[in-house]
Amino acid sequence: MQRENQTILVEFFLKGLSGYPRLELLFFVLILIMYVVILLGNGTLILISILDSHLHTPMYFFLGNLSFLDICYTTTSTPSTLVSFLSERKTISFTGCAVQMFLGLAMGTTECVLLGMMAFDRYVAICNPLRYSVIMSKDSYVSMAAGSWIIGVVNSAVQTVFVVQLPFCRHNVINHFSCEILAVMKLACADISGNEFIMLVATTLFILTPLLLIIMSYTLIVVSILKIRSSEGRSKVFSTCSAHLTVVIIFYGTILFMYMKPKSKETLNSDDMDATDKLISMFYGVVTPMMNPVIYSLRNKDVKEAVKHLLRSKVFNM
Repeated sequence: MQRENQTILVEFFLKGLSGYPRLELLFFVLILIMYVVILLGNGTLILISILDSHLHTPMYFFLGNLSFLDICYTTTSTPSTLVSFLSERKTISFTGCAVQMFLGLAMGTTECVLLGMMAFDRYVAICNPLRYSVIMSKDSYVSMAAGSWIIGVVNSAVQTVFVVQLPFCRHNVINHFSCEILAVMKLACADISGNEFIMLVATTLFILTPLLLIIMSYTLIVVSILKIRSSEGRSKVFSTCSAHLTVVIIFYGTILFMYMKPKSKETLNSDDMDATDKLISMFYGVVTPMMNPVIYSLRNKDVKEAVKHLLRSKVFNM
């Protein structure tokens, strides 16, 4: 019987909002609009960071990487989610699920580490401006960005390999929009404490450690800003890091709320709680990447000027 129950799964069923057909159409329209904004907004940031020579600095190099990450992250799951909203077939192959899980986790981890690197860049720029060009040389910031990508890929590869090796029983319904690693692990008919330990170590190293670096960097930045006597000077210095700080608060705030909020035994299997978790996950996966270019465009004069210059050049070329 045990051998019979542990069948080899060839596909998973993504439950999503299948119990709410009216909401599916509404969210299809909303997510489609958001996805288009993500592609246009982040694509524009990548374009201006390459074409505008004034933006060839460490901060905008990191910003270009962040925008590319946001496009990759949303593309790993959003198109398939949109198709599932309109299709009666809401399945994904085991291989496709593994690929989606790997890419999503790799992009998420990379973004956490990259945000930490960006905070360090702002710390050096504000607290040690005379040595900024030495500390944040091209070799340094390129290596920092490359290291972020490598850490994300390695962490995701390790966790994904351990998950796909788990035995899965006949229950193949993933109560999520996409193949999120925790949702997939819950379907295993085996002890997943080892996987949970690996995830705990990875969370500490690649999510909480960058967060600690961000907190330390901004603590030192605030101390440095408070030493400036003129209010105009304080405002000017703070404006150089306010956009990044806003992105960090939204990004980490959503992660911490989604994965660390307490759950009682009574609500672990609650449909309402599941629906709430899914909507929070959607906010993290779609709304946050959409907000990043908006935040950097509204709160950064260099970006606004670069966008205006790009638009003017296109108009004149036409």
